[in-house]
This record gives sequence, structure tokens and C-alpha cells, in this order.
Amino acid sequence: MKNPFEKYATLFSEGSLLGKIKHFAKQAGMKVVYSVLLLFYAYRRTDTPIWAKRIIIGVLGYFISPFDALPDLTPILGYTDDLGVLSFGLVAIAAYINDEVRIKARLKLKDWFGELDLEELQEVDQQL
Repeated sequence: MKNPFEKYATLFSEGSLLGKIKHFAKQAGMKVVYSVLLLFYAYRRTDTPIWAKRIIIGVLGYFISPFDALPDLTPILGYTDDLGVLSFGLVAIAAYINDEVRIKARLKLKDWFGELDLEELQEVDQQL
């Protein structure tokens, strides 16, 4: 399968990803941030294969990119394209999102948001 987001891979780094989330988490919303964290922690698993990591890097690079289909500065609408791309990435690598990845993502999400909206998280989990 050709990775349509491979051109964004050069934009990915852990620092740039965490920096964007730190500054835009509330604006992006819990569903977007949870999706990002699931991909991030799946990427960090040692048993995630290279092909899956390449998809993750491309998708997260797209998320980091300031030049995507809808500028992220636009409230609500600015992250709809990101959520679509993140959903593609999640479905493509779903086999590598296990309970450990979900727990790590939820713990980090709780650090940043406090109270978790379990319905929003369930919407993301149902895609997998």
C-alpha cells in the first residue's frame, strides 16, 4: 500500500509533535489528541513493523504541518482534516494499538485535559 502521507514524514519529530499538542490540545479537542497519542505510542512499540511506523510518521507529520488542507487556526473546522487523516492512520495500523497503547494514551490525555470524555474516546476506539 502506498503511503499518501509519506511526504510529511520529514516534519515528524517527537519534540515537534509534543510541542504542537501542548500548545493546541484544547483547541484540537480530545478526540484529535487521543488519536495522535494512540499513533504515537504505537510508533514507540518495538514490535510495530517498519511499514506501520512509516504510515504513523507520515500521518503525524501531516498533523504537525502548518500547511494542510484546512488551517488549524480555524476553530473546530481546522482540525477536521487532521482527524480524517488520523483516522486513516489508526485504521491502517490498528493491529498495533493494544491495551498498553490505549492506557498510555489515556493517562497522558488525563494529564493534559483532566477529566476524560469517555464517549469521545470510545468513538475513536470503535474505528479500530
